[in-house]
Amino acid sequence: MVKVDVKGCSNFVDQAKYSEYVQKAFDAFDVLKNETGAGNDFLGWKKLPRQITERELSDYEAIRDKWIRKGVDLVVAIGIGGSYLGAKCVMEALSHNFAKQLKRKDAPEVVFAGNNLSEEYLAELMDLMQERNCACIVISKSGTTTEPAVAFRIVKQYLESHYGKAEAADRIVAITDAKKGALKTLATQENYESFVVPDNVGGRFSVLTPVGLLPICVAGFDIKALVAGALDAAKGLEIKSEKNPAIIYASMRNYLHTECGKAIEILLNYNPKLTYVAEWWKQLYGESEGKDGKGIFPASVNNTADLHSMGQFIQEGSRVMFETVLHVENAQRSVVIESDPQNLDQLNFLAGKHVEHCNHMAELGTVIAHQDGGVPQLQVSVEKVDAFNLGSLFYFFEFACGVSAYTLGVNPFNQPGVEAYKKNMFALLEKPGYEEATKAIKARL
Repeated sequence: MVKVDVKGCSNFVDQAKYSEYVQKAFDAFDVLKNETGAGNDFLGWKKLPRQITERELSDYEAIRDKWIRKGVDLVVAIGIGGSYLGAKCVMEALSHNFAKQLKRKDAPEVVFAGNNLSEEYLAELMDLMQERNCACIVISKSGTTTEPAVAFRIVKQYLESHYGKAEAADRIVAITDAKKGALKTLATQENYESFVVPDNVGGRFSVLTPVGLLPICVAGFDIKALVAGALDAAKGLEIKSEKNPAIIYASMRNYLHTECGKAIEILLNYNPKLTYVAEWWKQLYGESEGKDGKGIFPASVNNTADLHSMGQFIQEGSRVMFETVLHVENAQRSVVIESDPQNLDQLNFLAGKHVEHCNHMAELGTVIAHQDGGVPQLQVSVEKVDAFNLGSLFYFFEFACGVSAYTLGVNPFNQPGVEAYKKNMFALLEKPGYEEATKAIKARL
């Protein structure tokens, strides 16, 4: 179970006033649980841990096994935003840090495309594909989102020219709408195996749908444990209580924002495996809360490395932020610092201690220093970095996001502002149907 500790905020909080925010979070919890709020047609993610079946998980494993039999050693997963960040952060968290250098290939390597429009990136992806045995997972509800659509056109053409049209079709899986859209039409025409992006699950909440589970499975990770962790978290988070970690987290972050003027939340961790968890979290909270002129800006740092870069600003810069420390209780590997006869580095006082003990002391020392520097500290804890705990963490942050955004007074499940750049980009690219917009935007240049 994910745990939340807010003792590091006590010096900044008026308890009577904070109690009002707990009540607001209770009200938001009721809205989320009873599905009576704005965006309630996008609450399918709440039910996913209980709805995912053994058959569904076996279907993903069957694709992985089929591609392994074909000798596939590289899978290009194409998607943007929530269509890749969840899978990416699981793979980064669960992979050996030096798997490539050790040449470990227990499953196909999964790389990502369609999350940018860099020509160099796509050209270098083609260099890699020419050296490997390839397959592709393309993820897009519409099939027309520019970044993944461009990448898929290029990857599809390569697969068809290299393997032939029929074989390429057996190496492409589409994750898309059940009934409509360009990708659904193409998948039907070309007989791609396909899975459905549920209509009632938004992209940033989709890690426990085929969007996340298929790439994670193909990469060789334990999706059953991931789902089990989410289910375990759901059971506790569905209880309305002051001890509910989602209530605690939502209450405190909204209190700090509204009563203390904290406009930025920094998610920080002390394990490099969790870097992409922060990237996933930033999209989840940024898109869910950043609207109507409201919201807490989500940022992240990776310590102890960033203590030597961002540490100075956090310690003594503008007092506009609070921090949420993503704490891992137990390391899964053991490295002990040995004594050295010369002791030139003056580290013999650490002899016999585990490196992770030093890491935890660096974390604790930083927490105290930042509190003293005027930065409130929340802590979100998991037991260790494994699939089960990642599943719990995903569901915790999703559920808490719904409670927090409803507390803030916004719809957590839409993202109207995302379309603004697309309209300008299409006008600048002179897309058919945008003629007037093209004239107008060019006049501004």
